[in-house]
Amino acid sequence: MSDQDPIIRVEDLTVGYDGDILLDHLHFEVRPGEVFVILGGSGCGKSTLLKHMIGLYQPMSGGVLIGGDDIVTAAGEARLAILRRFGVMYQSGALFGSMTLLENVRLPLEEFTHLDDEAKNLDALMKLDLVGLRLFAGHLPSAISGGMQKRAGIARAMALDPIILFLDEPSAGLDPITSAELDQTILRLARNLGVTFVVVTHELPSIFTIADRVIMLDKVRQGIVAEGKPQDLREHSPDPWVRNFFNRHVEGTAP
Repeated sequence: MSDQDPIIRVEDLTVGYDGDILLDHLHFEVRPGEVFVILGGSGCGKSTLLKHMIGLYQPMSGGVLIGGDDIVTAAGEARLAILRRFGVMYQSGALFGSMTLLENVRLPLEEFTHLDDEAKNLDALMKLDLVGLRLFAGHLPSAISGGMQKRAGIARAMALDPIILFLDEPSAGLDPITSAELDQTILRLARNLGVTFVVVTHELPSIFTIADRVIMLDKVRQGIVAEGKPQDLREHSPDPWVRNFFNRHVEGTAP
C-alpha cells in the first residue's frame, strides 16, 4: 500500500440488527495520517459503524478494508494481523480499576509480545509520557480525573504501536476545558506520530478543532448525508439540515 492509498476503505457496507437496516450501502475512505470524524444525531449509528469497522460486529453485507485487507472476511492469523494494525479507546476508557495505569498500558504487551518485564515497563511508560501521564503511572484509575482516564485509555490503545486509533466518544462526560485538552492530545499524536484517527463524536467544538474530514450520518436516511471538511459543510452544504446541525440551529429537520 502506497502513501496515496486510503488506509481504510468501507465498501458498500450495510449494517443492522435482526434484519432491520440501520445504515445502508455506505462507501467512504480514510486517508493515512488524517483525523477522520464520524458524526450525527443520537441513534444514527455512529458507534455501531465504528464497531463494524473494528470487526466486533458482522455486517449484513459489504466490506471494511484496513491496509487493503478485508476484516469482514479475514480469519485466523490473517485476521489477527489486521487487528494488530489498530488500537481502540472506548467511551468510558475501559481501564481495569484494580490495575495501575502502568499495568493497564502494559496489558496488551503482556498478551501479544515476548518482551521482558523491563522492556514492557519502559514501553508502557513511553506511551504514558506521550499523553502526559508518566508521573501518574503508579495511580489507580479511581485516583485520577475523567480526562486523565481517557488519556490513559489512549495510551493503552497505542501500546502495540498501531497505525490507526479508533476513539468512541472521547469527550463524553468531560467539562469543556478537559475536553479541549483531550483534543490537543489527539492533534499532537496525529501530527507528531503520523497516526490515523477515526473518532466518533457529536461534540461540535471538538469536531471543528480536530477533524480533517467528517462524514455525517442520518438515522432517517440510513446513511451518509454529508462528507468533507466541517467548516465547508457549515458554510456551504446544499443540505439545510446539515448546515443547521453545524450551526446549532433548531429549525429544519431531516427529510
